[in-house]
Amino acid sequence: MIALLNATVETISHGTLARGTVLFDKGKIAAMGKDIKIPEGCEVIDGTGKYLTPGLIDVHTHIGASEQGTPENMNDVNEMTSPVTSQLRIIDSITPRDSAFTDAVQGGVTCVQALPGSANVIGGQGAIIKTHGEIVDAMVIKAPSSMKAALGENPIRIYSGQGKSPSTRMANAACLRDAIVKAMNYSSKKAQALEKKEFFERDLMWESLEKVVKKEICLSIHAHRADDIVTALRIVDEFGLECTIEHCTEGHLIAEYLAEKRVKAAVGPTLTSKPKLELKNLNWETPKTLLLRGVHVCITTDHPVVPLQYLPLCAALAFRAGLSREDALKCITLYSAEHLGVEDRMGSIDEGKDADMVLWSGDPLDYRSEVMATIISGEVVYKKENL
Repeated sequence: MIALLNATVETISHGTLARGTVLFDKGKIAAMGKDIKIPEGCEVIDGTGKYLTPGLIDVHTHIGASEQGTPENMNDVNEMTSPVTSQLRIIDSITPRDSAFTDAVQGGVTCVQALPGSANVIGGQGAIIKTHGEIVDAMVIKAPSSMKAALGENPIRIYSGQGKSPSTRMANAACLRDAIVKAMNYSSKKAQALEKKEFFERDLMWESLEKVVKKEICLSIHAHRADDIVTALRIVDEFGLECTIEHCTEGHLIAEYLAEKRVKAAVGPTLTSKPKLELKNLNWETPKTLLLRGVHVCITTDHPVVPLQYLPLCAALAFRAGLSREDALKCITLYSAEHLGVEDRMGSIDEGKDADMVLWSGDPLDYRSEVMATIISGEVVYKKENL
């Protein structure tokens, strides 16, 4: 058992605890509070003058598949040979030896969702993983976690360049609808064959997408522009599916509509230039505007677009643009966990949750603050020499 003492504990779920103590053992938080009795023989970490937060969570990354130091045309994140590649699994592309995992740990990011890229209308299956480990299978929290889909400019640019469909936004939407219908038909035929105890030939493309049709996983839909976001929601409603909106760059333009639709939005990357037309309304006030209207929001770096160790800086810039401090922290912890559906395990410092925590030299939203220690599943995986 390890005891972390005397830190300012940002519990996220129930306020800030001055000079608090957190006990953790066997990968879980065992106790937290002000008057916690320290068991005899317990290892002690002194957090005096420091801040303790839950581990940070980035819900939309390409870590391990778009490896740092690898030329863009050699990364393993986009299979640009067909607009529908639902059979692909991101875990088959992830290398834990990507140096971004070290950066993540040293930057306080303890959990991420890794996703295929947005070249295809349907890009493949994502995975929720912790950021420390040598074997990706041992790092997995949930795989598949969602099915990546994309609307807007990216599929159009890729396939119009190959002289193929989709070459318009209409074709993006039609392609997505067509794939969903085929997955539904596949599911129905399989069920009939199983009921009759007849042979049924598996098809991994439709079998993978069947998980979306059955609501076992949601669609993570890349959509920047307001009209693309609305198209995504139109299609999801049409087929009774579940989705999250990834990027949601122009979400602030239709905030009340997104609130009405009870959208979960991952906003970002915002710490970038505007290299595409659909990014012309990129701004730091989007999270504040959406939250004020009642939209569920978290913040993402879309690593490697923005290196994921700058996730707290992104939250700090949203804070500077008017987001409350409490919400800014939640947008990279608890709201992120809720976006992924793992809030029962992470996102706040509560008894019974995974012992994923970060000790900071100062306020985590102050860019001058350093990570002093990172704890993942109860193991101190990074520690500054002077701690």
